[in-house]
This record gives sequence, C-alpha cells and structure tokens, in this order.
Amino acid sequence: MSFRAALPRADGPGWRAWLIWGVGVAAYMLAVINRSSLSAVGVDAAERFTADAATLSMFAVIQLAVYGGMQIPVGLLLDRYGARPIMTIGMILMAVGQLTLALSPSVGVAILARALLGAGDAAVFPSVLRLVATWFPAQRAPVMSQLTGLVGQAGQLLAIAPLAALLHATSWEIAFGSIAGLCVLFAILVALLIRNHPPDRAADVSVNTETGAIKIVRSSVDTGVGIRAAWAHPGTRLAFWSHFTTPFAGTAFVLLWGMPFLTAGEGLSPAQAASLLSLYVVIGMLIGPLVGDLSRRIPHLRSRALVLPAVGIQALVWSVVIAWPGPAPIWSLYALAFALAMGGPASMIAFDHARTHNPAHRLSTATGITNVGGFLAALIAIFAIGLALDLQGAGTPDTYTLDAFRLAFLTQFPLWAIGATFIVIERRRTRVHIGWDDPRPKRR
Repeated sequence: MSFRAALPRADGPGWRAWLIWGVGVAAYMLAVINRSSLSAVGVDAAERFTADAATLSMFAVIQLAVYGGMQIPVGLLLDRYGARPIMTIGMILMAVGQLTLALSPSVGVAILARALLGAGDAAVFPSVLRLVATWFPAQRAPVMSQLTGLVGQAGQLLAIAPLAALLHATSWEIAFGSIAGLCVLFAILVALLIRNHPPDRAADVSVNTETGAIKIVRSSVDTGVGIRAAWAHPGTRLAFWSHFTTPFAGTAFVLLWGMPFLTAGEGLSPAQAASLLSLYVVIGMLIGPLVGDLSRRIPHLRSRALVLPAVGIQALVWSVVIAWPGPAPIWSLYALAFALAMGGPASMIAFDHARTHNPAHRLSTATGITNVGGFLAALIAIFAIGLALDLQGAGTPDTYTLDAFRLAFLTQFPLWAIGATFIVIERRRTRVHIGWDDPRPKRR
C-alpha cells in the first residue's frame, strides 16, 4: 500500500496526535526542569559539596557540553529507531542522573550526575520535533515547533521557586529524588502512549495534506555533505555567530549564576530573586512569537534590526547594573531580566539564517553548526564567571560579594564584542554572496 493511499482524508490532526504531542511536550517540560534544576539552588549546591565557584560552574559546563555533543548521535539514533525508544532512554538517563545527584557524596559523582542529565536531556527535544513532523501535517510543523518550545520552556518556572521551596522544606535527597521519580513516571508514559508514526504509515514521513507531498523525516546531520561544505557558506557562519552572541548571558544567568548574584550579591530575598528569574522566562515566552514574525517579515534586516540590537541592549543594561554604586535599584534588575530575555528569541533568528542560506540537502548540518555556537559561548561564560570569582577569593557562598560578582560578569563583554564583530563581517559576506550587495572594489 502506498503512503498516499493510506493517508486519512481529514486535513487536521486527530485526537491521538494531540495526545502524543501532549505527552511529548510534557516530557520536554520535565527535561527543562532537569536542565535548570540548579538555577535556584546554586548556593545550596555549593554548600552541600563545599564547592568553589569554578567547581560549581563545572556542573553546568559539563552538562551543556554533553548536551551539545550528543546532538549528532541522537539524530542518527532517531533516524534508525524513531522517537519513542530514544525519548524513553532519555527520561531514564535523567532519572538516573537526578537520583545520583540526590545521593551524591562528592563533587566528582555530582558532576557525573549532571553529565547523565545532559545526555538524557539531549534526546528529548529532537524527539518531540520528530513527533511533530510525523503526526501533524507538514504545513503545521513550524507553528507546532514554536508552540513546543514555548510550552517546554515553562519548565524553567517550575525549576526556580517550587524546587527551591521543596528543597528548603524537606531535604536535598527528597527534592532531587522526587524529580528522578517524575522522570521514571514519564519514561513509562512515553513507552506506553507514544508511537513513532501513525498506524497507517510504515515509516516516519511528513505529509503535506494540501499538496499530497510525502517526505521522509530525518534528524541527523547530513554526513554525506560534511561540515566543511556547510561552513564554507557565509550564511552558516552568520548563523553560528548570531547564536554564539545572543543567548549565552541569559543562559549563564538563569542556569547557574543569577540566583547567587541576586541574593548574595544584590541582597535580594530568595522570593524576589525567584520572581526576577521567572520574569526572564515569561518575557522570553511572550516576545518569542513577535521576534519570529519580525524575522519572517524583514529577512534582509534580521541582523541589524533584531540580533545586534538585542546584543547591545544586554551589554548596555549589564553595564548600568555593574557600574551602579552600591546595590542596583530593583527597577534596573527587572530591566536586566528583560534585556537578558531578549537573547533567547533573538538567538532563534540564527536558525532562520541557516535555513534561508542553505539548500535542503545540507540544512541539518548547518543547523547543527549553528547550535554549537550557543553552547560554546554559554560554556565559556559560565566557566569564566566562576573562575573570575575564584581568582578574587570569592569562590564560596560565605565569601561572595557584590564587587566580586561585578568583576566576574565583566567576562561576558569580550564574548559580545567578538560575536558582534563576526556578525557584522559575515553579514556583509553573506549579502555579497547572495547578490544583495556589490563586492567592495579592489584597490589599485
């Protein structure tokens, strides 16, 4: 039986597609909770493991490094086995990681636990996107992908105040053991309820119900084309540097260093600090669709009108907060949360660059290269902030000071400067490459 003959007559997805997506996006939300689970309890982690700032930063660095490094293997496994087994394994890995962290007796074991979390987390979001592609009409996939990201990121809200409240009301073991239990529950739900593709299709395919076009869904990097060919296009390099420059400050802030800075540095209560981190998440969710629509409407001005202004606003507001004599006023900290929140939506423009400037046969390679940029910058920023605190003798919670945090956060500015410079350079090269600008005349 052909795929075309087996297609249902209805254009819209059925209840089963929505059920599978609902389970998948709930699993992704839990993965985000796992990813961000140290965001509100960084000080508690430092005290529990007697860890200095550089060691504490390694928790996040290792986690992100494993997450980024697993993207290509996960894509290859998805192409071979489909979403259900890969997502199930991901949930189990996160359960083992959180249980290990809950019972960890030392820093080394805790870092291993975060590596397991990164590996499990890496399997979830690509799997949900694959389910979107195979269970929903192709013309709905972009909207469903954006909705998946928005709903999933709400997990950061649950990782900020509720997790900290649970930890302080019970214990470290109970708080992180509870998350491990949720991961086991979702591993069971995923295995029981999710299917790789509708029963009337024999493979993972994406179907356009308006045209009848059928396309095999693939998730892996296009190894036949190679990374070198994708990197050779200036549009891919523009995408890389756009993703390198825009989100790292927000990632470093909400993933690890925001709560210690706001409480031990700025003197806010844990509730006030949690509200600021929650605002960061909410603002990002609200302005994401707006930025996405603007990116679609002004493709020739994405970098100048959206990406570079987002970088400039982050650097400007951080400058105000750092330079303020004494603790910064609360309005400036709310402005900081808003400015950092712009980085996430702006970073998604990088994937618009990758998609726009690369042919379909090497799109996944370009996307993978782009994704590396954001992880690389976040790794550098998180570790550099921790190292700067240690070098000032302020590496533990009882030695944190506002001045030490200020100097530590200055390490972000070279990353912004480098990234913005290459954005300008590669934007010019891209416009020349596609014929929008004339090459500069050679000097005689």
